Amino acid sequence: MIAAWTDFHFIRPWALLAIPLALAIGWYFHRSADPLRGWRQQMDRGLLDALTQNQHDVASWRRYQWLVIAIVASLAVAGPTWQRMANPFAKDAPPVVILLSASDSMAAIDVSPNPLDRAKIKIDDLADRRAGEPLGLIAYAGSAHVVLPPTEDTAVVADMAAEVSPDIMPVPGNRLDLAIPAAVELLKAFDGAGSLLVVADRIDADPKTVAESHQKAGRPLIQFLAMSPPGTDADRSIKDVAEALRATVQVDSVDDSDIDAVIAQANRRSAGTAGGQTERWEEFGYWLTPLITLMVALGFRRQQAAGR
Repeated sequence: MIAAWTDFHFIRPWALLAIPLALAIGWYFHRSADPLRGWRQQMDRGLLDALTQNQHDVASWRRYQWLVIAIVASLAVAGPTWQRMANPFAKDAPPVVILLSASDSMAAIDVSPNPLDRAKIKIDDLADRRAGEPLGLIAYAGSAHVVLPPTEDTAVVADMAAEVSPDIMPVPGNRLDLAIPAAVELLKAFDGAGSLLVVADRIDADPKTVAESHQKAGRPLIQFLAMSPPGTDADRSIKDVAEALRATVQVDSVDDSDIDAVIAQANRRSAGTAGGQTERWEEFGYWLTPLITLMVALGFRRQQAAGR
């Protein structure tokens, strides 16, 4: 109960400005619509009150009932709340969006299999391990493109990843800073829950530029699967960006240890959804609707009774 009072607030507090406006309008009509205003200057107040007691009570209710309705309606529109909405995805596996680099370096012919071929194998392994759990795919080079939004049919994701290559990308390059916001847009369908997995052999974008893009996108949980040999300049470029994003880096391995680490990290929910709740507040103003309806009905009924 104490926690509820501590969290109590209005979702749209600006709607409360209608209350002083309603009070001002009520005061104005009370002054201008008083039928006894002239008599009050000519007759003793006690005698006037005694002669008009019943009529004054009825008139007062008619005036004040609409003022009360306006105040209650303002409170309802303001959206009183004291608890967050339950996250419908709290009991489900959080989605993962793969950001697959399709830069020219990924398809280098000086090594076999090349980084892109190894990346496709790892994505296939991840899709198999996350069967039935949301998995999405974005391919990026000089531009970023959604291949598949998060889907539980992970086999399709692996199949689509197998078709990605630098040849199908409209703009050459290595713009991870464009891929991050595109991935976050996909996670909005899951109320922001989930994480990003960057699969790349190197990152040419400036770490500061990528960090700014990550911050503007809301700082989603992100990790890297490096397809370059440890200790190389390419590997260093990935670690520099990961450090700027405070992200983890898994190195391509011959066994499943890298995929194990990726899955473990992906299953860690962000702080906003760790408790099975979203950042949205549940609205309780609609509970005042029956009260407003009842008061309006009583008001019209009294007016009809008075008119007979």
